[in-house]
Amino acid sequence: MVLDNSYTLVLAIIVATLAAIVYSLRILVLLERRISRIDAHIEALVKAVMREEVKIERAEQDIESRIKRK
Repeated sequence: MVLDNSYTLVLAIIVATLAAIVYSLRILVLLERRISRIDAHIEALVKAVMREEVKIERAEQDIESRIKRK
């Protein structure tokens, strides 16, 4: 009788531990997806900034060439 109770307790602890591991993995997957979306947004912002930087550099070269002509 005591052995049955101890086996039940050990089994309950093992099942609870496995449930905690599965829950933790679920949270990790959700965080990975969120970080991936954040990374994609940052990449889009960087591309937009790069395009603007190229426009500014072209305008700067145009201004410098006009100044040199005068």
